[in-house]
Amino acid sequence: MEDLEKEAKEKEASAETEKTEQDVEKAKADDTEAKEPDKEESSKKEKKDPLKEKLDELNDRLIRQVAEFDNFRKRTDKEKAQMFEQGQSNVLEKLLPIVDNFERGLAAVPEEEKDGAFADGMNKIYKQLIKQLEDLGVTPIEAVGKEFDPNLHNAVMQVETEEYESGIVAQELQKGYKFHDTVLRHSMVGVNK
Repeated sequence: MEDLEKEAKEKEASAETEKTEQDVEKAKADDTEAKEPDKEESSKKEKKDPLKEKLDELNDRLIRQVAEFDNFRKRTDKEKAQMFEQGQSNVLEKLLPIVDNFERGLAAVPEEEKDGAFADGMNKIYKQLIKQLEDLGVTPIEAVGKEFDPNLHNAVMQVETEEYESGIVAQELQKGYKFHDTVLRHSMVGVNK
């Protein structure tokens, strides 16, 4: 009887071994089937990648060209503004001798004729011209009583006076003007020794 029991146990063990082997083979088959769709998906990705890469490349080129055009537009606008301001300063610089002549003419009017119609008309024209220049951004450079600044003043002589310390502008020979922050014409001055 023991032999029969041994035989039955051996049959059960071999049946379990077979079942385990079948489960392992089934699992392998499932893995293979699962891997095959991955291969299909990866092949699909490989097919999509060149298109996506091309799209990304074209998108990148488009963004770069838009940025380059924007930079070009800004640079061109800035250059136009600079050229306009430079042209404006050239015209204003050519008007300064006219202002000087008005000032000389008004200074030369005799005291008894200062209330006359001619002197009054000249004075009104001069004030109108100065007002227009100020509206455009032209301002006179203050010189007398200020410390000599080579960026604003052009020293043409030295003078001796007790009124000012050494290095201070004592006399203005020709008025200087600034256009916004740039010097249109330097003031011609005499500096105290």
